[in-house]
Parts: sequence; C-alpha cells; structure tokens
Amino acid sequence: MSSIDHFWELILGTIIALVPLINPLAAAPTFLAITEGDTAARRNQQLFMACIYMVVILVGFLVGGSFIMSFFGLSMPGLRIAGGLLVASIGSTMLFSAPSNPEQEHAEAKAKRDIAFSPLAMPMLAGPGAIAVTLGFTSLARGPADYLAIIIGILTVALMIYVTLRLSGKIVRVIGQTGMNALTKIMGFLLLCIGIQFVVNGVLGIATDPAVLHRIRDAFVS
Repeated sequence: MSSIDHFWELILGTIIALVPLINPLAAAPTFLAITEGDTAARRNQQLFMACIYMVVILVGFLVGGSFIMSFFGLSMPGLRIAGGLLVASIGSTMLFSAPSNPEQEHAEAKAKRDIAFSPLAMPMLAGPGAIAVTLGFTSLARGPADYLAIIIGILTVALMIYVTLRLSGKIVRVIGQTGMNALTKIMGFLLLCIGIQFVVNGVLGIATDPAVLHRIRDAFVS
C-alpha cells in the first residue's frame, strides 16, 4: 500500500468512524431543544464554538495519545480492545434502546446560559466514544503525515456537524421523529460493527505479538 493510499484511508476511516458515533442528524432535535429561545445568531455562535471545542478535544487526545498511553502503561492492543468495547456498548445502546425524548433528557441543559462546551461539545460531540476512537487511531499513525490525515478527518467531521446542525430545523421537519429513531438504529448498528472490529484488531495484535509468541513457545518447551 502506498503512502498516499494510506493517507486517504486514514481520512476516510476517521470520518466513517466518527460520523455514526456523533450522529449529527439524530442530535438535531436535542440541539434545537437546548437552544430553544435563542436567536439564530446566538444559536449559530454556540454551534460554531462547540465544533471548535470538539476539534480541540479530539486533536488533543490524538496528539497526546502516546504520552497518555505511556504514562498509564497502556498497550496498543489493550487500547483497541477497550475502545472497541466502549464503542460497541454505545452502538448496542443506540440499536436496542427505546426512542429518546429530547425534551425530558435535556431539561437541565436548556437552563444553561452557555451550552457550547457542555453539554454540546462534551459529551454530545466529543464524548467518551469519540475520544476512544481517536485514541485508537493513534495506533494506525506511522508519522506526521498520518496524524495530519486524522486531523483532516476530524476537521471534515466538524464541518459536517456544523452544516447539519445549522440546518437542524429543516432536517427535523423533513425527516420527522420516526425517521430520526430509525436513523439512530442504523447508526447504532454501524457503531456496533466498528467496535467489534476494534476488538478483533486488538486481539489479533496480542496474538501476533512476538513477545507473546515467544512466551507461549517457551511454555511448551519447558
């Protein structure tokens, strides 16, 4: 595989992994609920800042991922398995949970004066699942160009979220609550598949680790 192909694969992989997880279409009713009563200018300003915060959070964990892993003694396969389990759990919850009630779930959030960082940026846009996926992508980065590709993917997702939520009023009217619930189920299934694949990659990483293979061989020899 050429470096250019790997570069584009990282960009597309980042987008494909984060979009179902964040699910901006399903987040549209919630965004409208927690910004109810705001002017269009105020709503757009809060959305813009939330996207900026999301990029800063995810890029921060991407760049600092190696330090975080070394500080806590984490391995790449372990990180993949943990992140995969978390993402799969979120996906299964989205797939099997009952239809949500945005007004009831975010009654407290509606009272907040500034919702750009919390709850909009965290945990809605850059929650634990998105952070876990971003940390997982550090295991695929081989150099500065790969980190740049992942950052481009994150920026693309942020742009998609901004455009989608800015049009949230029209989207909710067109798709309707039933369509939103169906979309959530589809996104949940995709997340479940992504999470399981992360676990599989982590298990394969452990199984093919030379140190592990040497210990197994030594155990049989002894």
